[in-house]
Amino acid sequence: MYTYFRQMGCNGFFYIVRPGDTMFLIARRFNVNLQLLISANPQVSNPNLIYPGQILCIPINVPACPNGFIYTVRPGDTMYLIATRFNISLPSLIAANPQIMNPALIFPGQNLCIPVFQTCPGGFVYIAQPGDTLFSIAIRFNTTVEAIRRLNPQIPPSNLIFAGQAICIPR
Repeated sequence: MYTYFRQMGCNGFFYIVRPGDTMFLIARRFNVNLQLLISANPQVSNPNLIYPGQILCIPINVPACPNGFIYTVRPGDTMYLIATRFNISLPSLIAANPQIMNPALIFPGQNLCIPVFQTCPGGFVYIAQPGDTLFSIAIRFNTTVEAIRRLNPQIPPSNLIFAGQAICIPR
């Protein structure tokens, strides 16, 4: 059966149906649109009739993200922590991810759209790259770590930043 999904191009992960499961409950559990779940499983002839032991493809939502970038949820992440990490408001993160039916319930492996904030008073937006540190960014843009921190209060005292994080750089 796994071979079938690989041949059919399951863009997600496998789930084995448990007693009491319905397509609706599975869609809700994994924050997946019900119609998307049904269409990802053409081998299920009647979506109202699934059985324990059946293998389903749970599609991973890859949102469109024209004004930002895609972030894959890690263990321990919450929408609030992700919003804080990338210096965006929680409402704007939620608004950029309408595929998330319950913002209090996200899972590792889910893809979220991180909108890049459009304004950076007194500077410009830089997206941190793998290996970047505040010090290396300060050197690159001829500024100081302290000046960057003043424009980015979301950066913790440890100066920990992440690849993909939007950082306001002073001019």
